[in-house]
Amino acid sequence: MTLINIRNLGVTLGNPLFSKLNLVVNAGDRIGLVAANGRGKSTLLACITGALEPSEGEITKARGLTVGHVAQNVPPALFDTPFYDAVLQALPADQAESESWRVDVVLESLDVPEAMRGRPLKQLSGGWQRLAMLARTWVSEPDVLLLDEPTNHLDLEKISQLERWLNALPRDVPVILSSHDRAFLDATTNRTLFLRPEQSPVFALPYSRARAALDEADASEARRYERDMKVAEQLRKQAAKLNNIGINSGSDLLVVKTKQLKQRAEKLEDAAKPAHLERSAGAIRLSNRGTHAKVLVTLEDAAVTTPDGTLLFKTGRQFICQGDRIVLLGLNGAGKSRLVSMLKQAIERPETARDSIKATPSLVLGYGDQALADLADTDTPIGTIIRRFDVGDQRARGLLAGAGMTIDMQAKPIGQLSGGQKARLGMLVLRLTEPNFYLLDEPTNHLDIEGQEALESELMAHEASCLLVSHDRSFVRAVGNRFWLIERKRLVEVESPEGFFASVGGDGW
Repeated sequence: MTLINIRNLGVTLGNPLFSKLNLVVNAGDRIGLVAANGRGKSTLLACITGALEPSEGEITKARGLTVGHVAQNVPPALFDTPFYDAVLQALPADQAESESWRVDVVLESLDVPEAMRGRPLKQLSGGWQRLAMLARTWVSEPDVLLLDEPTNHLDLEKISQLERWLNALPRDVPVILSSHDRAFLDATTNRTLFLRPEQSPVFALPYSRARAALDEADASEARRYERDMKVAEQLRKQAAKLNNIGINSGSDLLVVKTKQLKQRAEKLEDAAKPAHLERSAGAIRLSNRGTHAKVLVTLEDAAVTTPDGTLLFKTGRQFICQGDRIVLLGLNGAGKSRLVSMLKQAIERPETARDSIKATPSLVLGYGDQALADLADTDTPIGTIIRRFDVGDQRARGLLAGAGMTIDMQAKPIGQLSGGQKARLGMLVLRLTEPNFYLLDEPTNHLDIEGQEALESELMAHEASCLLVSHDRSFVRAVGNRFWLIERKRLVEVESPEGFFASVGGDGW
């Protein structure tokens, strides 16, 4: 049954975000919406809800259809509202009074602890705030559910919980979700829409299989274009040759033939469609200055504790060696970020480090944290690069342009940049630091799929030594060559991350 019909839809905001978009949403569809940062995913969802008028085309919905939209951010007006009340307020007044049990049902389905329900939203983590917005939307039982980057700020446990929740929804409720989490898309969708400025292809496949089909279609288009252009060039050469003969011989027939060949060449060139080239949101490049040291960091049964001294785990005797790409695995609160913090201090300030953590003196650290706290919101991108690195104004502007920042963006306060833009700036800072060891805490948090794949390629190409924490399963699987797991207050090495993924999310992972 068709619930939403999108025909020839287009939105232009300066440049076309998308055009000629056709999509039919049926009962039971689980549609993954994929595009680079700033390429129209949120805009399309806003068009479907009716909050934004498209530049062209139309959207028709089944009579009486209700659409639930979970946006990326919590409205500021709700910050002081307790979790339970924020969900209750989403119900009409008469329902809120007589059917408050609906709130309890939704909160139970999302495993929200009793202790969490009375806390104001501003006191909750980003992950719990996301789930509060989801509960607030779902409590009114919409016919269609739209989710905008639902896994942002969620750890692996909550991503797993969200996947189970989505897969347990009534099958007739269609879901459209935009996400950069490739494993999440594979686990929750059965169709994939790749949003593009011109034709936006749709495949009746989850993300990874759809991406393979898209890559093949793009390659086929590229081959066809090259072939057509080659034929057109040959026709023009033949036309030029005949033209010379025709002029010399005075043959009207050859002149006519020349004209026909030129027309065929023009027709081919006009019809030839170049393969789609994704406009890059900005290059991500890393560097690796190298070191002669084989062992970079030695852990001698270091005790990892909370700030008040409570033991989280002990590391045992461990070595981080050149070429290691170690992924640190563990449940939320196990102490991953604490170990990263201790390693950072041991490398940057060896005189204050504990005897149980020793870093080789030649280590140059490249550190990136998930909050991008190293970038001051009041500073500008151009100011950040010029003050930190000896590159000069012109070179700094060129580097920033390469990272996807227009002249306009370069002079804006960093606090006004999008998460993706800040992440690319952070990666540029890392590159210019020229480290030989990377400590990365959730490095893909704000990156789109193009950015994630670029970071994966850079880490592999430079054989960068690193220790990283990530909830992005696709990234972990692609990059890691060693895996440390925190369990039962010990740090143990495991062969792969799959056992941990399965323990958190079930066999489907």
